Amino acid sequence: MAFSTQDSDEVLSEINVTPLVDVMLVLLVVFIVTAPLLTNAIPINLPKTESVAPVEQKDPLVVSIDDKGAWFINKDSVQPDLLETNLEAAKAKNPDVRVQLQADDGVNYGQVAKAMASIEKAGITKLSVITKR
Repeated sequence: MAFSTQDSDEVLSEINVTPLVDVMLVLLVVFIVTAPLLTNAIPINLPKTESVAPVEQKDPLVVSIDDKGAWFINKDSVQPDLLETNLEAAKAKNPDVRVQLQADDGVNYGQVAKAMASIEKAGITKLSVITKR
């Protein structure tokens, strides 16, 4: 053990972390022991019911723009100026129509923005933009 020969009355400012580590290890052991006991659930026999089929949703309209700049609704070719009119007709048939927009990565963003604007002008609020992972 080394003793200091200095006569200074300075306070030792080092923190002894050993008691802190001891307390944390005790708490860790307590949580490890009690955690499995907390997962016990009250045994209940749940009633059996008939399974219900999910609500059928119609397939969404897919608006596509290929690498050559051709526009399609599903697989039918459409002129960019007539996209809004066709989507308005689809919305008249089904007010909850959903639209998926997909465009080739080589397509100018201006065409994609024009398609999105036409979809919005047609009054369609449910739009998904399809991308690759």
